[in-house]
Amino acid sequence: MKDLTNKKILFIICGGISAYKSLETIRLFKKYNAEIKTILTKSAKEFVTPLSISSLSQGKVYDDLFNLENEAEMDHISLSRWADVIIIAPATANTIAKLSFGSSDDLASTVILASNKQIFLAPAMNVRMWEHQSTKDNLKTLKNFGYKVIGPVTGDMACGEYGEGKMSDPIDIFNEIKDFLLNKQKNKKIKALITAGPTYEYLDPVRFISNKSSGKQGFEIAKSLSKKGFNTTLISGPTNLEVGENINLVKVETAEEMLKATQQNLPADIAIFSAAVADFKLKKMSSTKIKKQDNLTLNLEKNVDILHYVSNHNSMRPKLVIGFAAETDQLNENAIQKLSNKNCDWIIANDVSKNNSGFNSDYNEVVIHYKDNKKKTEKLSFRKKSEISEEIVDRIVNHISNG
Repeated sequence: MKDLTNKKILFIICGGISAYKSLETIRLFKKYNAEIKTILTKSAKEFVTPLSISSLSQGKVYDDLFNLENEAEMDHISLSRWADVIIIAPATANTIAKLSFGSSDDLASTVILASNKQIFLAPAMNVRMWEHQSTKDNLKTLKNFGYKVIGPVTGDMACGEYGEGKMSDPIDIFNEIKDFLLNKQKNKKIKALITAGPTYEYLDPVRFISNKSSGKQGFEIAKSLSKKGFNTTLISGPTNLEVGENINLVKVETAEEMLKATQQNLPADIAIFSAAVADFKLKKMSSTKIKKQDNLTLNLEKNVDILHYVSNHNSMRPKLVIGFAAETDQLNENAIQKLSNKNCDWIIANDVSKNNSGFNSDYNEVVIHYKDNKKKTEKLSFRKKSEISEEIVDRIVNHISNG
């Protein structure tokens, strides 16, 4: 077992009979030298006491948003920034519902809403509550926000019923958080490069060729990589999107500028090319505005191919090169051909002819094509781009771990 010294965990305990399991989970983390602070919700104090928590955690226990002593020592924003990871266990049906609606009526929910860290939920509730459609919808919303869910498991419940909804065992919660923290530490040494958004290829000083790409998928991938500890650089064409302070954002306009920025940020361990780079540019841009006329002939030429350049760069080729294929027909056939022609390791293909996903949408549906993998293709069904990104990055982490 590896040591967790200097790893900071914020433990949020909600009201439920499973709250007693949190004591054992905290004990496991302390055994391996993690630093813990705890928030008890009002109802949690009906099941466990601040004294029992502080005795085990050897850390501060917070329980009141409006406690002047607590706010003077560390306000709710600082508390959310302090942690490396946040775990909510047990996560009750009520808490899950509150968080899905962005509620911030107590310290726990306020810290979570203000957090920029990975949040884990360990649900615990009656089987009927777990199976209720509202709980499923609320959890789906939180997964779209980037939350990770541990469990629940099937078993006998305190209420006398049997079924799914029982909180995962402390050792399982501990192992998942431990793996996350250790992977995050390892990932800090790994440089990830992502391109996103469209490019502008100017005809004259005011007009350009471009496409409908919003950059949302690439930005979400960058956020997911950064959250898991990767040293992340995002090269973006023109967008109105923002990323966290831990991401090195490089803004460009043209494909030539994107290629130059890519070259300047090599070598990298992982390169993900989600940008929709314009395939063509004007052979010679007009230095003045082209006047309106009945007919206009444009002399276009093929643009730079950034993905092909990086995939075939002998001295600085990243260990993992991932390209995107935005298609309107023959999705898989075109993706397989691109996988071969570009010499990349994965191609992630999506159908941009659909109105409800792809370009300029918060949703996507993709197929991952692998060059060297027993499972040659894998479909990620229709869901939010934030969730698609988490799935992609989880596969990158697994690839690195098994590589």
